[in-house]
Amino acid sequence: MIKQFINILLVEDNPDDVELTIHALEKNNITNPVKIVRDGQEALDYLFHKGKYANSKHDLPNLILLDLKLPKVDGIEVLKEIKYDRKLKLIPVVVLTSSKEESDVVKSYDLGVNSYIRKPVDFDQFVETVKQIGFYWLLINEQLQIK
Repeated sequence: MIKQFINILLVEDNPDDVELTIHALEKNNITNPVKIVRDGQEALDYLFHKGKYANSKHDLPNLILLDLKLPKVDGIEVLKEIKYDRKLKLIPVVVLTSSKEESDVVKSYDLGVNSYIRKPVDFDQFVETVKQIGFYWLLINEQLQIK
């Protein structure tokens, strides 16, 4: 069982990918709280306590799963804002995307992403990938409590 106090922020606009990710987490007994945001602007609002999250008392996530191809603000810009912020840059960010663009990989690592993973098309491979992400980032990796 994964530690309960670790919160995950899933930044994903595709409802099918959201459902697959949640299902894969549950299938692997990863029961950590997952907050889902559907576009890059909502992700930034959530992380910086702006917009509809301005008065929210939510904790920052301990892990961010970030798609790159997002509406309103793309994932590269979201990553840039996270990694340029003194406090947020400490949160591990795993890019989980279907993008096969070499430039996206280079930009992501240049901005300080912690891991870049291409979403497998096969369901069983996707479940296994999410399992590995969960076990490493939520169980093995030492977490910071960011306030």
